[in-house]
Amino acid sequence: MMGRGIRIEGLSKRFGKGDTAVLALKDVNMQVAPGEVVGLIGPSGSGKSTLLKCLGAVIDPSAGRMTLGEQVIYDDGWRVADLGALRRDQIGFVFQAPYLIPFLDATDNVALLPMLAGVRNDEARQRALELLTALDVQHRARAMPARLSGGEQQRVAIARGLVNRPPVILADEPTAPLDSQRAMTVIRILNDMARRFETAIIVVTHDEKIIPTFKRIYHIRDGVTHEEAGEGRGFD
Repeated sequence: MMGRGIRIEGLSKRFGKGDTAVLALKDVNMQVAPGEVVGLIGPSGSGKSTLLKCLGAVIDPSAGRMTLGEQVIYDDGWRVADLGALRRDQIGFVFQAPYLIPFLDATDNVALLPMLAGVRNDEARQRALELLTALDVQHRARAMPARLSGGEQQRVAIARGLVNRPPVILADEPTAPLDSQRAMTVIRILNDMARRFETAIIVVTHDEKIIPTFKRIYHIRDGVTHEEAGEGRGFD
């Protein structure tokens, strides 16, 4: 379970101080292997969003340990000097809405992140086109976001999440706005991309259509995670 995957040990997050303090995460333990897609589910207020923000280095945990690949990134404090670079280079994000930049075409929406990381423009665009091809949307490479269907926009967003070849992708309700067929297509793509690029993917979801596809599921309740085997249907 090591390799380029992610490991979370004893993670906690406290908001506030003294009598008004709220312990949103109490003792979170998770492991996701390279090439694996796991589900993270739980009721509203259970800590899912807080956990995702901690994993994405958007907010500071209060205690615990997080490891990406062989690199400890948090151990009762950040062990990484540049959190912006960590988010850009080591963590891919896929959201419920694609959040594509409206004045950039599909290729440049994907290529922007590696460009910001210092990759030459032509190399970044080539990398973007390779991913768009892998996601079967290369024929829309020069299209502006407004000309893309919802499913095409989500594929471009997945390509953007993968383009810097991060060891982990955090997907927050990526199928929520989609019908059953498109939702299953997105989950199939995430599984294919996880295997192809050896990426560990965590999918936060309430979508009952996709929950049976996970081989492993983490339930989060009252800030504590509980692992269980999933059905793993449809992606072998």
